[in-house]
Amino acid sequence: MSARPTNTQVITLGCRLNAFESEMMREHGAEQGFDDAVIINTCTVTAEAERQSRQTVRRAVRDNPNAKIVVTGCAAQLDPEGFAAIDGVDRVIGNAEKLKPASFGVGDHPAVEVADIMTVTETAPHLINGFDGRSRAFIQIQQGCDHRCTFCIIPFARGPNRSVPAGAIAEQIRKLVAAGFGEIVLTGVDIASYGGDLPGKPSLGELVRRLLAAVPELPRLRLSSIDPAVMDDALFQALAEEDRLMPHLHLSLQAMDDMVLKRMKRRHSVAGALAFAERARKVRPDVVFGADIIAGFPTETDEMFQATVDNLKKLGVTYYHVFSYSERPGTPAANMPAVPKPVRKERAEILRRVGDEALSEYLGTLAGSVAQVLIEKDGTGFSEHYAPVLVSDDPTPGSIVRAHVDKFDNERLYASLAA
Repeated sequence: MSARPTNTQVITLGCRLNAFESEMMREHGAEQGFDDAVIINTCTVTAEAERQSRQTVRRAVRDNPNAKIVVTGCAAQLDPEGFAAIDGVDRVIGNAEKLKPASFGVGDHPAVEVADIMTVTETAPHLINGFDGRSRAFIQIQQGCDHRCTFCIIPFARGPNRSVPAGAIAEQIRKLVAAGFGEIVLTGVDIASYGGDLPGKPSLGELVRRLLAAVPELPRLRLSSIDPAVMDDALFQALAEEDRLMPHLHLSLQAMDDMVLKRMKRRHSVAGALAFAERARKVRPDVVFGADIIAGFPTETDEMFQATVDNLKKLGVTYYHVFSYSERPGTPAANMPAVPKPVRKERAEILRRVGDEALSEYLGTLAGSVAQVLIEKDGTGFSEHYAPVLVSDDPTPGSIVRAHVDKFDNERLYASLAA
């Protein structure tokens, strides 16, 4: 069925996987003739994220009095009746249902359609045509998570780990490259666990190497957040040998103190994370790291926090993604002795300042160099190392240009087209 234009709006909260799924819903809605609606794709990674999801739903109801209001995503999966009770909400659909074209077909639908996500065993290889206004596209390679970090509710919203076959992923990438996308980002809930449920149990590294071989026309491949505890040998080999695999790894660290990591039930230790970074730099000396960090996790003392700060610097993190710990009802961490909220906020600010200094220092090392920049809009884009760049000379959105870095500030590089 061919898609037709509709005036349905999709509002996306949360992660890159949600961004991918929002595009799927947009296309399914167009194909099915789903019209005059607002779909809110919610997030529940923290209590604050869920509060913002409810606030966004209420705002959508207020601002769109004549539209159908459909709520989906992780917050809706965990509390469908609560969202259905918001005055003005017409439908609530779960994380499995939102991926089905039939959910957006014409005709009557139940007010609440939310299955038990823990019973879902497959992830369909959903194909999309592109991402409006973007030069990079996110591709779902897996869903769900089999691990139980004490602070995280997401496995109960996303279900068990399940992977998309490599052939279907390659088909999707070919389609997006043909549509003009210069960079593909592999995303999911726990991409480092890719393949454990597939025949032959292919690893993430094996998938990366296969995709780069199968789609030689793909200019750039990037990974979303990965767990340093389970990065496989094939992925290190790909990092060493494949120039089209971007030298930027965003690590799901959360903390860098061993006692805090143990209480989080993370799979890596401080020594393990440091060894991971050392090995990555050995095979790709220009690799840069980002990291997710939680400030003020329950029981975290001043000494534990300082260990995290010191070890992040030792690892050499460039891009800090900092969260203040937020209790998530239903998780073990919510029952642990809490760090006072003002202390959490103060620690988060300290980490952000450390991150600002690390980014500024890194950008300074790039002055005078030549970067390959994927242009997104208005001359802005990202280098292969994920450094934000503003390129003069009005380069074409979607193009990858060689740019000479002329100067920098604390937030970005400023460059001109190189000969």
